[in-house]
Amino acid sequence: MKMYYNKDVDANVLKNKTVAVIGYGSQGLAQSRNMADSGLNVVVGLRKNGNSWKAASDAGMDVMSVEDAAEQGDVVHVLIPDEIQGKVYETSIKDKLEEGNTISFSHGYNIHYGYIKPAENINITMIAPKGPGSMVRQQYLEGFGVPGLVAVERDATGDALKIALAMGQGAGLTKAGVLETTFKEETETDLFGEQAVLCGGVTGLINAGFQTLVEAGYQPEIAYFETCHEMKLIVDLIYKKGFGNMWHDVSNTAEFGGLAIRDRIVTDETRKEMKQVLKEIQTGEFTKEFATENNAGAPMLNSLRRIEDDLQIEKVGAKLRKACGLQKED
Repeated sequence: MKMYYNKDVDANVLKNKTVAVIGYGSQGLAQSRNMADSGLNVVVGLRKNGNSWKAASDAGMDVMSVEDAAEQGDVVHVLIPDEIQGKVYETSIKDKLEEGNTISFSHGYNIHYGYIKPAENINITMIAPKGPGSMVRQQYLEGFGVPGLVAVERDATGDALKIALAMGQGAGLTKAGVLETTFKEETETDLFGEQAVLCGGVTGLINAGFQTLVEAGYQPEIAYFETCHEMKLIVDLIYKKGFGNMWHDVSNTAEFGGLAIRDRIVTDETRKEMKQVLKEIQTGEFTKEFATENNAGAPMLNSLRRIEDDLQIEKVGAKLRKACGLQKED
């Protein structure tokens, strides 16, 4: 394991260089503003007259078209959604890159699966915060930072890692620590984590538990508290202290029940399916499916969103969060 901190960064590598951040969503906003506040020369490339143009401009950022930003940037940091990066690269970035430039990402998806193929004389790097954009910005403003990942897919200039680390410092990540990885490792583990554990796995488990209680005749509100609301409390304990200290903080009843029962929930069949999910990510089967979905206008995703919005747990949760003051009225 190789970790980098502020002391390992050569900030001078970006002196007199321009970082062009493409996109101003959650990560684009946070990273561009953090880097600008750190003294880096940052421009933001956006679709002309798009929704983010005024917001970025009002925040004091130097805003211009994607084409102009890519032309100005010595480093082009692409932070738009995965599914449109390839098209935007081909139409607005590719021809603006010059020998010795760096193209940078916060997720290796499009490089790893070959949707973006920069010329051989271009550095390919990654600096990836391990936290949502809102937290990246908040932690920076509080004088700290979230941890991150750094990777170099191609070092055409001999200083690609230094460039990526200097960007990480500008975003506040090297205060917490940046772990070295590869585009392959970051991409495949990130997709697996999202699908099998963090997003798909967790929501599937919560909803299954909720429905089990409701179908057994318990109040939906009680079921929500026990399967969803308290999830954050447990995850926060694990985040801060690990499994062992989480078990120490809960009751002996919870500890015994949890340890004795969990392998009946996450079974050998579950682990077998996880391995299949990982295989589909490794072979590119998932990314092909995702590309087909987006080329068709995302009909399955839109359908799944409608189904999710109509879940009983969503309706009960929205009501309870408002009643408890956790969610403001629309």
